[in-house]
Amino acid sequence: MITEKGDLAMAKKYIAAIDQGTTGTTVSLVGEEGRVIAKHNEEYPQIFPQPGWVEHNPSDIWRSVVTSMTKAMEKGSVSGNEIVAIGITNQRETVLLWDKKTSDPVYNAVVWQCRRTSDFCNTLKKKKLEKKIYSKTGLVIDAYFSASKIHWLLENVNGAKKRAKNGELAAGNIDTFLIWKLTGGKSHRTDFSNASRTMLMSLDKCTWDKDMMKIFSVPGEVLPEICASDEIFGYTRGLSFLPDGIPISGVAGDQQAALFGQTCFSAGEAKCTFGTGSFLLMNTGTKPKVSKHKLLTTVAWKLKRDRNVTYALEGGAFICGAAVQWLRDGLGLVHKASEMEGLAGSVADTGGVEFVPALTGLGAPHWNQEARGIICGLTRGTTKAHLARATLEAMALQNTEILISMQRDLGKSLKSLRVDGGAAVNNLLMQTQADYLGVKIERPEIIETTSAGAAYLAGLGIGFWKDLNQIKTVWRVEREFVSEMSAKSRRERLNRWQTAISRAIL
Repeated sequence: MITEKGDLAMAKKYIAAIDQGTTGTTVSLVGEEGRVIAKHNEEYPQIFPQPGWVEHNPSDIWRSVVTSMTKAMEKGSVSGNEIVAIGITNQRETVLLWDKKTSDPVYNAVVWQCRRTSDFCNTLKKKKLEKKIYSKTGLVIDAYFSASKIHWLLENVNGAKKRAKNGELAAGNIDTFLIWKLTGGKSHRTDFSNASRTMLMSLDKCTWDKDMMKIFSVPGEVLPEICASDEIFGYTRGLSFLPDGIPISGVAGDQQAALFGQTCFSAGEAKCTFGTGSFLLMNTGTKPKVSKHKLLTTVAWKLKRDRNVTYALEGGAFICGAAVQWLRDGLGLVHKASEMEGLAGSVADTGGVEFVPALTGLGAPHWNQEARGIICGLTRGTTKAHLARATLEAMALQNTEILISMQRDLGKSLKSLRVDGGAAVNNLLMQTQADYLGVKIERPEIIETTSAGAAYLAGLGIGFWKDLNQIKTVWRVEREFVSEMSAKSRRERLNRWQTAISRAIL
């Protein structure tokens, strides 16, 4: 069982799990028995240069990693010599370019939420490239993914295209950038799960695809080497806060890491992470499953001991916890995100209010880049409690749409869904999710399974844990939520949601 308390006298070897997320970085120190003995989170600013554009300053990201690592070690009284491996999990699709000699980025990181490449993506659709791209990569054409963002950087940063072709620049998602920084520029690598989110990797061959590189005008010189998720990606070098020689031995995109951290090692097992966005992933085994309902086919992970890659079906809603953040920071509806449950629970229902949080477009299964958020059904009797309730219900309803599509693709129903992420602590949200899905919700004792997944992969990479069965003994259920809604009421509620969705699509 993972806990946040541990006996330091019993273990002097730790794995440092870096969870580099959209709004901040968390570093967790994990002992041999799977216990988190210390952790620290450091937030950093979000940059919105234009409506629909989202950026991060790479210096802010790196500073948050350094600070989180340093403070986690201080909290746990852990020295750098006691850290035997580093695992990295990261916000996916967010991408940047940097100078190979100086390690200086040539522009801010373009965040996965950013819609600046929507017009370019629409031109690809007009060229009838959707089928080809989906069959090659398992992804739908959307500004969400990395390839169009790299294309934008190469086209819009002065001199970047020429420098890239000359081999002077490196590109990568945040995992690749952190590996580069941690190794003093000695390792330019990524793992299969992150590579599968770029729209540049062949899903079948699991190599960079020449056709995709041509479509997006991305030269191979800028792309990292693709490695197994529990590979040795490099060793720390030249850092002020860690000694040289610590292996970076586990890397996975945040959602795949959460699937691994939930120990969904068998085909048909699924999880939902309630983070900035919400993401449902289902393990589909060693063969990629093609969706008929606009779900994504993605690499879950590749372990170096296995011949085959493990794949997953994925559906994501761009705005989940970010909706609460918007209500807090943008509208001042609540002072703290933790107030949402009490406020929403103070009313029996939404009072007819619907909130479609398409603040950055709609993800699966709609994939509409032009959709925008709406609040409808307002009356003079509407209170902020109704809006809070509508926000929580919107989170659950988005996930329900995705899971219904997922079950149709598989041709069978799920028995349970494992949940994690910050909003998973909200009991009202979890009960609402169980009601609308009609599926048992299982919440583990530790909901930060993204960090756990990174730690498990890193541990496997150096033999800290010997196999998946040993890792399975760590995962425990904290609480189950069972649906209390009739099938008829569920259908009626989903129909009302579909009406609201239709109003959000421009």
